[in-house]
Amino acid sequence: MPKQYQTVAGRPMLAYTLAAFDACSEFSQTLVVLAPDDNHFDARRFAGLRFAVARCGGASRQASVYNGLIALAKFGARDDDWVLVHDAARPGITPELIRKLVAELRDDAVGGILALPVADTLKRVAPNMPDVPAPAGEGGKSHTRIARTESRDGLWQAQTPQMFRLGMLREAIERARHDGHDLTDEASAIEWLGHSPKLVQGSLRNFKVTYPEDFGLASAMLSGNA
Repeated sequence: MPKQYQTVAGRPMLAYTLAAFDACSEFSQTLVVLAPDDNHFDARRFAGLRFAVARCGGASRQASVYNGLIALAKFGARDDDWVLVHDAARPGITPELIRKLVAELRDDAVGGILALPVADTLKRVAPNMPDVPAPAGEGGKSHTRIARTESRDGLWQAQTPQMFRLGMLREAIERARHDGHDLTDEASAIEWLGHSPKLVQGSLRNFKVTYPEDFGLASAMLSGNA
């Protein structure tokens, strides 16, 4: 089952995201973009929450976001309207974080994203460096080797939501697609147009559930035990 439907602290992961946006009544619509063949989504599991569904997901995040922007027009969205794009795998988002982002960006000419300054030391692995056999007694495993340490000065870790004008974001994705680039977040597309999105301080609780052990951390956090 896709991770956004996995049960975390008694609820599907997606429910936490929908509840956070549902609590922000200033939004005209929340649109859940699904793959056309998604057989796991069950609207009854999210009863009472305000959202619409569009089965227009594409082969990549960029394609899914683009198709979602086109679908928003059916709900009356205009090119100068703000749109916030959020990962369903970030169940730690809160109404407070959403409103903080909106307050910081509502009068900005470009838009921006939630993000955190990188705190950890960063190591780069050389792709062509051969593996080194492990010492005896370690089961014959090999270890990935460090090529060098990267400076973390000025580096931030991107989160979502990412907030931009609908028309600008659509144009940015179209430009990136035309140039043959499949970008991994919306800010990258806006940067591709030559703009500089604003960074708004996010939160550690808004992490992306990626690895198996992340489910336990998310469950503890959302149940109030972390």
